[in-house]
Amino acid sequence: MTRFLTWCLLLLLLMAGSAVAQSSEGEESRWFTLDALNSGLGEPPEAARRQTPRESLRSFLGLTREGEFAAAAHLLNLSELPPEEQASRGGELARQLASVLQRGDWLEPSDLPGRRDAMVEDPSGQHPLAGQPRRNLRLTSLDAEGETHDIRIARYRVGEDDPVWLITPDTLAFVPVLYATYGPSWLEQRIPERFQRKLGMLQLWEWLAIPLFLLLVGLLGWAVHRVTAALAARLPAGGLAKRFVAQVPMPIAFIAMSLLAQLLLDGVVSFSGVATATFRVLLIVIMAWGMGLAALRLVDTFLLQMTHRLVGEIDDTRHRDERRLLTSLYALRRGIILVTVAAVTVYILAQINLFGTLGLSLLASASVLTVLVGIAGQAVLGNILSSFQVSLAKPIRMGDLVVFEGQWCYVEGIFYTFIRLRSWDERRLIVPIKYFVSRPFQNLSAKDARLYRRVTLTLHLSADVECLRQRFIELAREEEDVIEPEKLECHVTAQHEATLEVSCYLMTREPIGGWVAENNLREKLLAFVRDEHPEWWPREVVALDRHDITTGSGPS
Repeated sequence: MTRFLTWCLLLLLLMAGSAVAQSSEGEESRWFTLDALNSGLGEPPEAARRQTPRESLRSFLGLTREGEFAAAAHLLNLSELPPEEQASRGGELARQLASVLQRGDWLEPSDLPGRRDAMVEDPSGQHPLAGQPRRNLRLTSLDAEGETHDIRIARYRVGEDDPVWLITPDTLAFVPVLYATYGPSWLEQRIPERFQRKLGMLQLWEWLAIPLFLLLVGLLGWAVHRVTAALAARLPAGGLAKRFVAQVPMPIAFIAMSLLAQLLLDGVVSFSGVATATFRVLLIVIMAWGMGLAALRLVDTFLLQMTHRLVGEIDDTRHRDERRLLTSLYALRRGIILVTVAAVTVYILAQINLFGTLGLSLLASASVLTVLVGIAGQAVLGNILSSFQVSLAKPIRMGDLVVFEGQWCYVEGIFYTFIRLRSWDERRLIVPIKYFVSRPFQNLSAKDARLYRRVTLTLHLSADVECLRQRFIELAREEEDVIEPEKLECHVTAQHEATLEVSCYLMTREPIGGWVAENNLREKLLAFVRDEHPEWWPREVVALDRHDITTGSGPS
């Protein structure tokens, strides 16, 4: 019995020890344990609130904004410094870090967790870290000297004291490097102190400097645009260089504006975080847009040059292989545009670091975004897919002659969302691709441009068809667009009470020329009947009986 009680007691002790160890391990995962913290600074002031990440960052920004850098040093983990240096170097590190945060990025304390354990609160449960306490958070990332440095805040505890959130020692180690990049510029160091007071989100001098900054950049863009346009006007007409330069004044101007703005921000003037973050995003977007547009204009120039050299005028008189080549060139252009837009978008997102900050949110709401994009862009996406379908299957090609909804048109352009048709009277029909491929149409150039035409005449029953046939063959052989004379035919195709219908068939080189030849032959045949055989004209025969002749009465 005694041995049994002994074993039970040992089992209970082991279970209690395991529970204590697990509890201790769970508590340790919620903060970093230190033997001492900022012993060279003394007691923290009441304004230095450090219980949550949000309070800690808000206190740091508020104290440094008021110039109380010694008090702001209590928001830093200075454990890597000797205690005798913490008081002197802590305030300087706080000042430099505040300057870096002011110009390097726009931090909003409300974006940080308001809980002491920084637990991610996500009622939907889609966030991968939902319900987990955290002890280390990344505030932002800044580039300096070719490297990316994270600014982090972490949770620390000394003995039985309450845990606090402080800027990590790893962050403080490279603050001087970041300060050399994001610190006050040459111009700002010479601005009187009275102009450095805060007025809203910006300092007073920034409200005056930003309009001048934008004006200077805008003037450069205007000058570059004028110079580029003047250069295009001086180049020889018809050349490849002229065509390219004439299309790029706007992209070149925006690239020059972006480069000048970046140069000024790097070496002459620096603004507060809100302005700097806005300008950086705009400069990245403008630079990427300008370079992408310039690249597309270069591709367009080469395609246009190849079009004029290989195909020339867009109609179906050209060989079908040349028209197929032009269709493939337009398909290549659309593919290049799609790749360029995707590359520019990825570049912009990567440069402004949206993947790191918004990746989890985008992943969590991917299904919602997919539904919204699918609903809002259904028509556009349908037209784009139909465009690639037309480019691959080639039911029509550039220069083909089609009959669409009763109108004769040449296919002049196949674009992402629409087809441009040129009618015979030089009008342009803009037809959505999805609508075009969902309607039946005639492609008169699908296999061969040759086409049968028919001339129909209505004559009297006494007309000599053989005589008319010989005259038709003679006249048809004289027409330039009539080919294959052995296929000329002339027959009676219908008979009525007092008339007969004579149809003449001819093979023409291409549809438009055939239409002209048909009209010419109709006019010449009508002239032949009028001048040489007027008795062939249809006429109404009225029979009079003997009574009508005697009395002199007749039809009224």
